This record gives sequence, C-alpha cells and structure tokens, in this order.
Amino acid sequence: MRLVLGMAVGVAAVATGWPIVQASASGLTTASLAEACASEGRDAAGATEVGYCRGFMTGAGQYNREISQNRPEFLCLPDPSPTFEAAQASFVAWARANPQYANELAVDGLMRWAAATYPCPGQSAHRATNR
Repeated sequence: MRLVLGMAVGVAAVATGWPIVQASASGLTTASLAEACASEGRDAAGATEVGYCRGFMTGAGQYNREISQNRPEFLCLPDPSPTFEAAQASFVAWARANPQYANELAVDGLMRWAAATYPCPGQSAHRATNR
C-alpha cells in the first residue's frame, strides 16, 4: 500500500508540476538520485522522491536486463532480491562514499553501484565499478 501511495503521489506531483529532484542541464546526476533515494517519505514531497527513486531504479534495472540478453552480465542480483529499502540505503551509502561520481548521469552512477554491489560470480567488484 505504501508503494502504491508513493507512486500515486509521484504521478500527482508530475501532473501538478512539483519539482521532484534537481537535474542539471545535462541530466539527473548520481548525487540528485541519491538525495531522492535518501528521503524518508514522511510527507508528500518525501513520498514523491521515494517513488521517483524506486521508479528510476526499476526502470534502469529492467533496461539493463533487456540489453543484457545474449551478452555477459556485469551484475547479478542475489536470490532473493534485496528490498527496495535495502537497495536504496545501499545506493545512498555508496554514493556518499564515492563522491567522485556525484556529477555523472544518475543511470551511470546507479549501474556503477549495482555492478560493485552485485558482481556476477567470477567477476571482481573493482572491474565492474570501472566499466
């Protein structure tokens, strides 16, 4: 129910023109995405940021899965997959520990985090981070 509420608030925010997250002229940055993911979602604006974070993570993950068909994977999620809360917290901690990627496009930073956090068997996290 909470996820549905967050998504509904996100749709309403977009429809009414609320700013969701700050994006630079070249696109949403890793730092901005991490800021949205760090939100606790206790009010409408926070719920919007959480919904944006989760939607971004889901979209990037689905896109990665589609383009990785018939190619070597660079990230492998564990089974069972982490919860959104755990993934958000992990990404935020990674972004704060790796400020050198703060101004990269959010999708690049998110994929760096995912590859470093969930490397495939036989793949070093260092190599995945420096893709």
